[in-house]
Amino acid sequence: MSLDGDVLEWVVPLREPWLTTLMTGITHTGGVAATIVLALIAAVLLARAGRRSDATLVGAAVLTGWPVMSLTKHLFGRARPPEPERLIVIQTESFPSGHAMMSAILATALAVVVVRTWPRGDRRRIAALVVLVCYTLLVGLTRLYLAAHWATDVLAGWVFGVLWAMLWVWFLTRVRLAR
Repeated sequence: MSLDGDVLEWVVPLREPWLTTLMTGITHTGGVAATIVLALIAAVLLARAGRRSDATLVGAAVLTGWPVMSLTKHLFGRARPPEPERLIVIQTESFPSGHAMMSAILATALAVVVVRTWPRGDRRRIAALVVLVCYTLLVGLTRLYLAAHWATDVLAGWVFGVLWAMLWVWFLTRVRLAR
């Protein structure tokens, strides 16, 4: 069997009603709407604090990540895991996981802001980075639990999300250096 099939076969027996309710709630925090709202809140707060570059990074990375993710899904056209294993109804393609990608974009962009804010060894920096990593990992794991995605969809979503956010870091750094 493949990684995708093995993970699906492993996760289905773990399901409990209370855990399904929890996972469904957590998964919504990584959706397109939630990540855009969170990114816009962060961008506004950063802009109000005089950190326009960081505000641009967070807002631009997330807002442009959504159409990139949608286009990528359309290009690959991969089917989702089968019902009845899949616990939620979704009509879009599966690869890459949009929840994993969008949460990874948001977490990576915010991680860059955190690294720029607090020096190494600062407990706030460590705590914030741990929370951001746990956030995107947990969102991705909920997608597996709910069988909304195959494991490789989630892995690709995380990779694409980190790469997209870092592409924005690179781009904004080049623009800033060119001034």
